[in-house]
Amino acid sequence: MTISRQAFLRLSGFSFVVAVARKAIGAGARARWGMAVDAAKCLKRENCTKCIAACHQEHNVPSIPDRAHEVRWLWKEPFDHALAGQVDEYSALRAVPAMLLCNHCENPPCVRVCPTQATWKREDGIVAMDWHRCIGCRYCMAACPYGSRSFNFMDPRPYIHNANAQFPTRTKGVVEKCTFCSERLAVGRPPACVEACPEKALTFGNLNDPQSPLRQLLQARQHMRRRPELGTGPDVFYIA
Repeated sequence: MTISRQAFLRLSGFSFVVAVARKAIGAGARARWGMAVDAAKCLKRENCTKCIAACHQEHNVPSIPDRAHEVRWLWKEPFDHALAGQVDEYSALRAVPAMLLCNHCENPPCVRVCPTQATWKREDGIVAMDWHRCIGCRYCMAACPYGSRSFNFMDPRPYIHNANAQFPTRTKGVVEKCTFCSERLAVGRPPACVEACPEKALTFGNLNDPQSPLRQLLQARQHMRRRPELGTGPDVFYIA
């Protein structure tokens, strides 16, 4: 497989960020991963869904045609619906499709209600899942105010095309969601959606590092989080 110079530099840069975060963790400071979505950059390519395709291919997310049984890790909804009450009625952003995913909240309600600890919050802020421990009660889905989790009403494997052998498939009766690509972070690679975005609309990094590109972006630009009044503390931000 060949890789362009630009892609190599992006990957090398992110690997450096991960290495610095690991060093900080070793020194006692913990990384806290987060993401920012730049709505204006996301609009540059109309109807672009490369981030979604990359995520779903990487994680063997099934393509089930029945919307009632749809499984999704990333998806898009109109901005004014996704961030209700935060967009001015005259803003051009109202009809803009916003990319949505698990918010990896600081205070995740899904973790509190899970009876088997199949979902938990890692020290680096990622809300993780163990599909083997999931009993399919769907309490987490009821608790999540963002609709970020999907339930496998049927065996998803017949609906997976070109399966990625490096990532486990799920079974009927379990919940799944975005994991911030924790398996990629572990080897110094950015999330699949970030790597695939042609307009660099997604910025991923360590929120605990004042020098990280993500922190600097959030300090320089106005941003929003989904339903901040709930006190969940989403770690996914939307740049206006």
